[in-house]
Amino acid sequence: MRTFMEVYRQRSISGAARSLNLTQPAVSQHIAGLEVAIGRPLFERSPSGVEPTSSADELAMDIGDKLDAAEAALASARARSMDISGVLQIVGHADFIAEILSEQMLPLLESGVNIRMHTGNGSMVSSMLLEGHCDLGISALPVIDDRLKSERIYTSRVLPVAAPSVVERILSAGDFATAVRAEPLLAYNLELSLIEPWLIKNQISVASLVPAVVSQDLRAQRKLLTKGFGWSVMPEFLCQEQIARGELMEIPSPVGTREIHYFLIWAPSALRQVRVAHARQTLLTKLRELEQQKR
Repeated sequence: MRTFMEVYRQRSISGAARSLNLTQPAVSQHIAGLEVAIGRPLFERSPSGVEPTSSADELAMDIGDKLDAAEAALASARARSMDISGVLQIVGHADFIAEILSEQMLPLLESGVNIRMHTGNGSMVSSMLLEGHCDLGISALPVIDDRLKSERIYTSRVLPVAAPSVVERILSAGDFATAVRAEPLLAYNLELSLIEPWLIKNQISVASLVPAVVSQDLRAQRKLLTKGFGWSVMPEFLCQEQIARGELMEIPSPVGTREIHYFLIWAPSALRQVRVAHARQTLLTKLRELEQQKR
């Protein structure tokens, strides 16, 4: 069953073999034995690997989550009686890791786990996990690849912010939308993934809006904002202290703000490693507690 799910998720005999530390003939033999047991073919060869049949789709739907849960529970039980020291590789948004996640890693560090943190956007997170370079990932984008699993771990309001002098200048202008667009914009990326939803919700045109600064670490933007340069839209956890100190101010939203959700992401096969399964459960528990404290 484990071999079947790995082939199903990867659409590849060779890829499954690498993940399971088996030979390709052994994986093929497992699949052939399962096909004999259920009396139907499960995969068809394709130029890029294998494609599941409808029987494979039904079987995966029946056993996939149950098998993942069973393996995670087994790994957690083993972690309580085994040495889990070693290296854990985590990839995600730099600002979230620094501001939110790092403190939640203390129980892992104290138990002997060495952590290596890597930074990257959503597509980088998925690639690093699928290629086996990292064990766990953090992303503000939900998983769309069925080879990965995720769980929401943190929610934050997303606020338009600037230095008080910039906000005053915007609010004193005759036309709010024109005044906002006239100020330099600091953005996470050229696609304005954080900015555009707020602009659209508040009926401000996105057309021809080019950021003055692009940085995937929003702490760099925060520094420029506190110096009185431009405006941006960022998660509340990144600017709440600066707002409290009067270094930044929320730009009033004519219609409203929105929320951003962060997800812990992993490949199911990674949970067969006791250290990874233990780390995943520890971080989920700590971040759930953090969410409860916010409420």
